[in-house]
Amino acid sequence: MQKFDAIRPFYDTEVNEGMRSSVNHPMMKALMNFTFPDTPDEVWKEQLLKTHSIRDFQCNFIYQSVQKVLEKSSDGLSTSGFEKLEKNTAYLFISNHRDIILDTSLLNAALFEHGLVMTASAIGDNLVKKSFLLTLSKLNRNFLVQRGLAPRELLQSSKLMSEYIGQLLLRENRSVWIAQREGRTKDGNDATHTGVLKMLAMGSDEENLMDYFKKIKVVPVSISYEYDPTDALKMPQLMAEANNEIYIKEKNEDFMTLLSGIMGQKKRIHIHIGDVLDSELDQIANENDNTNKRIQALAQAIDDSILNSYKLWPTNYIAYDILNKTNTYETFYTENEKKLFEKRLDIKIDQDNPIALEGFLNMYANPVVNKMKYQNAH
Repeated sequence: MQKFDAIRPFYDTEVNEGMRSSVNHPMMKALMNFTFPDTPDEVWKEQLLKTHSIRDFQCNFIYQSVQKVLEKSSDGLSTSGFEKLEKNTAYLFISNHRDIILDTSLLNAALFEHGLVMTASAIGDNLVKKSFLLTLSKLNRNFLVQRGLAPRELLQSSKLMSEYIGQLLLRENRSVWIAQREGRTKDGNDATHTGVLKMLAMGSDEENLMDYFKKIKVVPVSISYEYDPTDALKMPQLMAEANNEIYIKEKNEDFMTLLSGIMGQKKRIHIHIGDVLDSELDQIANENDNTNKRIQALAQAIDDSILNSYKLWPTNYIAYDILNKTNTYETFYTENEKKLFEKRLDIKIDQDNPIALEGFLNMYANPVVNKMKYQNAH
């Protein structure tokens, strides 16, 4: 077994075998019938069996699936900042994380449309326990983040992943997507976990760690959904945390969340590409004398970029005003938009449960609070 075999996606030479093993799976049929509703099964099956590279699979099939998701369950994707990126160049995209599948799928659709290098993307191995999903993830250039490990195994796993990410970026000229934290943001407070940066730092071959982060071209990415299709599904965990209880996931919970994210209504979506971190890294190196402080400062620099460029929607302002019983932001939404939000609140949340109500509103209101910290600082 080669060094990265336990976590890497398929090589192109393995793609066709992966296709053959999954072409008759009922979930592949469901995906293809959704994507190509007017195409007979034998036609897409034949095309899949002629596919011999990840790029072909992504461009000819997955890109089309993403377009169909946007068409059926959103009011469209807008983007900004992609013009800053150079063609044929690998970047490390560190992004806030709202949806298991869509965050990376939408980013890659936009990279493809702009003629830029698409990413290998980190995915928790807890999400691909079913063999078909594991195959599909490997066909879609996902690499595995091993979850739930003991401390010693976690160290080895982090070292392996950091080396793999370094190899992708510096030797294979392959961009990488990784979330700023383990797991999705449930409360609307996007924050970069230093553990993610410490893992990346393990792959450094530079004396000055900030030189390594400069070399791998860190690009903060902010993605925002007008409606989070999984908002109500995040409630049980927030409730447990509010009551200081340990939250145990239901057996198929990850899979149901994954499907809801894809099929649930999102309204408008925006992805913003921040500036490649460069002079900030020099400043961090000059102002901090030890590695821990530098990692914390780097997390802050990524947060500054993500929160400052996060696109706020009417839903965010409405939630803020309801939560704080004000009309501070009433010029940012219409009466109609407010009614729609209140209706969703009514359907999804038990109004007699103050913790659930507050948790739901905070999820939408916190991005406003966070962005205002920057507006007020200037």
